[in-house]
Amino acid sequence: MLSFLSRYYLVTEVNKNSSLACFRFHLQNKVQYYAAISVLKAGLKTSNLRDTKDRKSQGLPVKLPIPGVNNVIAVASGKGGVGKSTISVNLALALAQNSVHKVGLLDADIFGPSIPTLMNLSGQPEINHQNLMIPLLNYSVKCMSMGFLVDEQSAVVWRGLMVMSAIQKLLRNVLWGPLDFLVIDMPPGTGDVQLSITQNIPLSGSIVVTTPQDLALLDARRAVDMFRQVNVPNLGIIENMSVFVCPKCNHHEHIFGQEGGQSIANEIGSEILGSIPLVKELCFLSDNGQPVVVAEPENPVSLIFRSIADKVVRKLSK
Repeated sequence: MLSFLSRYYLVTEVNKNSSLACFRFHLQNKVQYYAAISVLKAGLKTSNLRDTKDRKSQGLPVKLPIPGVNNVIAVASGKGGVGKSTISVNLALALAQNSVHKVGLLDADIFGPSIPTLMNLSGQPEINHQNLMIPLLNYSVKCMSMGFLVDEQSAVVWRGLMVMSAIQKLLRNVLWGPLDFLVIDMPPGTGDVQLSITQNIPLSGSIVVTTPQDLALLDARRAVDMFRQVNVPNLGIIENMSVFVCPKCNHHEHIFGQEGGQSIANEIGSEILGSIPLVKELCFLSDNGQPVVVAEPENPVSLIFRSIADKVVRKLSK
């Protein structure tokens, strides 16, 4: 059941003339969608797309930075079940290692939020004098999720209008800054939420998570193509569950295939940021709200995440 807080801050605008608002919303999105397709087919340059006046003339939303946030990184996948949220959490924590960088983590999966469990957080955010929600904090990372605003066992059964309203609130009505990096754990797929985020805020880059399995690779290619169409640079590919490591004998077995992520990286002229093995401790620690990067900093998996974070920082500092 939705709390009063979440109703007030996420759907206030929806409750005002909801029928008319719904009509206007869908009409505006249709216009923006077809305008975006026309722009993409015309092959306009990225610099023109980013120009405010040009975006207005094309009927596209103006991209407005999130106050106080220097870099926004979208972590995405074409399908669910590839460990994207686990990757997002440990990447954010690796970026925040030794308190060198100020990092935030946004759970953009409205229907299946995972960040509260993975980050061992619960409760509702407080509201400051500016009517902005204050992110919950753990392991020195600011976090915001729909999971903080609804009951844990409650399903979010919303249509597109309410979902878009919620995303806007999580982006704009949260006291994010000052941050060096905001990591967005994107929902799976290439639908309304992804398009809304990429059209409304400037993204520094995207990271696509996949497994070596052929089925996951097909959807990962779609995610890569989506970011290409909206002119968001690809920072690299992360291959999760790259190899199974037996906890008893340390035998390595490529149960989902081999080098699938590398094939996508080669296709798009990018790179593999890192390959995360399928190990028991990563699964166990994640389920218990103890990300491996902080729970076992010297674990080989933690070292891989720190290496990925270093690569991301270097790419964004160029």
